[in-house]
This record gives sequence, structure tokens and C-alpha cells, in this order.
Amino acid sequence: MTQVPCMEAVVSVLESEGVDTVFGIPGAAILPLYAALRTSSIKHITVRHEEGGTHAADGWARVTGNVGVCIGTSGPAGTNMITGLYTAQADSIPIICVTGQAPRAKLHQEAFQAVDIVEIAKPVTKWAVQVKEAAQAPWIFREAFRIARSGRPGPVLIDLPLDVQRGLCRYDPALSGPLPVHMDAPPPAQLDAALDMLLAAERPLILAGGGVVIADAHTELRALAEYLDVPVQVTLMGKGAFPEDHPLFAGMAGIQTQTRWGNAAFLESDLVLALGARFGDRHTGDLETYRRGRRFIHADIEPTQIGRVFEPDLGVVGHARPTLTGLLAKAQERTAVRSGGAWPSRVAELRSTLPRRDDFGDVPIKPPRVFREINAHFGPDTTFVTAIGLYQIWSGQFQTTTLPHRYLVCGQAGPLGWEVPAAIGVKCAHPDRRVVAVAGDYSFQFLMEEVAVAAQYRIPFVIVLINNAYLGLIRQAELGYEMNYAVDLDYGEGGVDHVMAMAAFGCPGRRVEDPEELRSALEWAVATSERERLPALVEVMVEREANAAMGPALDAVKEFEPVPELQAGGVTL
Repeated sequence: MTQVPCMEAVVSVLESEGVDTVFGIPGAAILPLYAALRTSSIKHITVRHEEGGTHAADGWARVTGNVGVCIGTSGPAGTNMITGLYTAQADSIPIICVTGQAPRAKLHQEAFQAVDIVEIAKPVTKWAVQVKEAAQAPWIFREAFRIARSGRPGPVLIDLPLDVQRGLCRYDPALSGPLPVHMDAPPPAQLDAALDMLLAAERPLILAGGGVVIADAHTELRALAEYLDVPVQVTLMGKGAFPEDHPLFAGMAGIQTQTRWGNAAFLESDLVLALGARFGDRHTGDLETYRRGRRFIHADIEPTQIGRVFEPDLGVVGHARPTLTGLLAKAQERTAVRSGGAWPSRVAELRSTLPRRDDFGDVPIKPPRVFREINAHFGPDTTFVTAIGLYQIWSGQFQTTTLPHRYLVCGQAGPLGWEVPAAIGVKCAHPDRRVVAVAGDYSFQFLMEEVAVAAQYRIPFVIVLINNAYLGLIRQAELGYEMNYAVDLDYGEGGVDHVMAMAAFGCPGRRVEDPEELRSALEWAVATSERERLPALVEVMVEREANAAMGPALDAVKEFEPVPELQAGGVTL
């Protein structure tokens, strides 16, 4: 077998694993890898910050189902990637971060930008490894892809000392290929026990988490729900796992990102089959209230997830797709197709009688009106990305999603600044798909330098910036602390003119202060972005005190009686 530069072998591995785009910033300690990339088929997007690169790789991975790749040099490049690695780990997203490193002989001498990035990254990765020998390089990358994809997907970090990168290894691409990844099915006895509980329940719900989306098991989920006539709820990470315009859709339960009728349906249920959900605290609220009066089946590909938050009545270990396929096959053996049940009718009644208003015409603009216009203007194939804050909560409450991989949210880690680089990654993966980033004013400012990347590479998408100029979520969560450090952020008072900031990057922007202008502004943004091949911003000035997360102001205008509290002693939802 012929010896080749080991970085050429690594690039060959990347190509064969289906990677067509990588995101990163070159530096002295990673130049041998970059030299190998120059002669490859892989497109490199030079980002402005390594954290932005990880989020772009994250967005690319979420919509392709493949492993995203981000590259950086030594020292601060790796430490800048930690937030992105944590985000990917929290949301089960497969990415690989590659860092350069000082030569092996210099690692103990405090060499320039030499840091033990492997130890730093271990808590936020599935695997963090330094390549010690050039001969290991292609095989470590193969294993990295396998680990990132296997079981509960997640991130891997590979550290490459400079002298290793310059080495040779024996590699023949014709004799190498991706390592197998298994989709393990649950034991038949677990499926039988789960089906027994489902058939015995009077008011069952299926709760679809992000694992259903990641597993591409939405078709199997719908088939099972329709066969057994069981209503389906989704978690925030599970949006898109089940079409929200389907008669069996039962809304969302939670203490923030939820529907009122979804909370009511959940509290009336007597059994919950949770698939690929981790029972995050923003979903469950008070566990005593969440669990009281109902039994739980928890199905997950990762065995250690079962019982982590609370002990279910039944645990089922398996990949979401064979789990759902197996349940449907057993249901078809044991019972006829069901329809017209009293429980689905009750869920439909709750849906029709416990909506939230979104037709406000007030000035300043009420946030629900923004999402009413978003739902009306953008089609089901549009991909949305959103991060953390009041705008994410409003998005979860009001945005309608009918297809998987079209609603992307950094659910657990919630890093501000995620939206713009994630949108870049999505658009690189699907150039023909319409992409919309929904952000808040603070989040936009965290990584707004990545707008320059989209401008440089002519990557068009729409940014809907919901601006209350107020640190709204933090003020509402102050819990008795004096907020003397949170100044009002009107223009000229320490705030940022976001339209002018976009202009500085050579990109179009428009500010909206009247709800009647929202539709035309969105139309303008889409047309301008696609014509000029640039990101276009619509900044929407919303009412400052709008409350989506805490306190009785959750439904400022109540046309119906409030539903029971999901969080004991907390918010009336």
C-alpha cells in the first residue's frame, strides 16, 4: 500500500463520509490539513469566529443528518469551539471539531498556543482524542464519524499536533469506507409490554422528542398514531416530528414553550409514551404535577437516559425508528385499526377552545402578531432557526411546523448568537431551501460578525430580529434582584442600530414598527435576499413589557378560563 501525506488521507475520509462543506479559520498549527483540503472536492467556508464555525457545522448537520465539520488552529481556536461542542452534545447533534496543536515535543514546554484541548473538551464531547501517530490519522477520523453517529449522536474533538500532520501513512481510499452504525431495535418483550400499556390506557398520549426527528422516524410515528388513534404531542426539540395541522396533533406541554390546550390535554392524559425525549426541566416543570395521575413509558436509544430525571413505569431501549416500526407491527397483529375515539375528540375540543390570540393590531407590536405573519407568509418547506430568549418562547408557542428538520432550535444549551451561523450552515446544505433566522436583539449581537461570512460567500437568508431593547427575559426572571445593570437599549442610549450594522456588512435591512407593515416587510426581505444573494434583516420593534415566560401576564388577553398549572406554585399556563 502506498504511503501518502496523512492529511491527504484524512481529507479522503471526509469526502467518503459525505462531507461536502466544512467551516473554519486557518492558522499556523493546522496548515497541513488546509493544504490537503485545497485539492479536494470539499468547500471551505471561512468564518469570523470559531464558535460561529461550530454552530454553522451544527446547522449543516441538523438538516443533512450527516456529521458537520469545523476546523480551527491551536490554543484559543479550540477553546472558542467549546460552546459549540456543548450545544451539539446537549441536542444530540453529530459534529467533529478538528484543532491544530503544537508539535508533540513542545506540549510540555508551554509552547505558543499549546493547550490541552482534549481534557478541556472531554466534558462536552462523546470522544476527545489527540492523534499521536500519523498512521492513526485516517482510522481515528473513521472512528470519530462512527462515534458521532452511533447511539445518541453527539460531538467529537480531534486534536492534530503539527508534526503528526506532516507525517506519512499507508492509505488506499479504494479499500476504506465508513464504519457501520447500527440501529438497535428494542427487545420484543419491551415492545409487548409497551403496547399492553397503550391499549389499556383510556387517554394515552405519544410525546415525540428530538430523537424522533434525528432518527427520521416521523413517518413511522404518524403511522402508529393513526393506527391506534392516539394523539401526539411534541417537545420543543421534537417540532416537526408530527405535522401540527394533523387532527391527532395534541399541542405542546411545558412551562414556557407550550400551547394552553397542550397543557390541558397533557394534564388530562393517563399514559405518556415518550420517544427520544429527555424530560428537560423547561418541559416538565414541577415533576410532582407532571407525573401525577399518569403512567410513563420512556423509549430512548441511550439506556442511561431512562430514569435520569424520574423513573418511568416502563423503559424501552432502542432506536426510534425500529421502536415505532415494532410497535406498529405488534399493534397490527393484536388489534384492528382504531378511529373516532372519545379521547382524540376531547383533544380536538381543547384545541378549539383554548387558543392564544395572535391577531393584535397594537403599536408597539405584540410579539404573537409577528409569528402570525411568519406563519402566513412562509411555506412549510421553509427552515427556521432560533436560539434562546423571549423570542424563542414566542416561537415555540406560536410557530406552526409540519415537516421534520424545518424547525431548528438549540434547546438545552441555548447559546446566544446561534441563529446566524446555524442559518449559514443550513443554507450551505440546502442552497435551494428558504431559510429564516428568528433572533432577538442581544442574540444577534453575540455573533453578528458572521453576517460578513454570508455576505462574502453570497449566502442568502432572512433574519427576523425581534427587538424589545430591554433584556426582557432576564428582567422577567430577576426573582427579586435589582436590575440596575440592565439599561434601556434604545438607539443612542447604548443600543445598536441593527439596520445600520447590516449596512456596514453590505447587507439590506429594514425596521418595522407598525404591525400592518409586517407582511410587506417579509415579502421585501425574501425578494431582496434572493435577488442580491445576501442575508436581509427585518427588525421588528415589539412592546417592551411583553411577557411570554413568567407570571400571570402569559396570556395578556384571556378569552377563556386558565388551564391548570403545570408548574406547582408557578405560572398559570
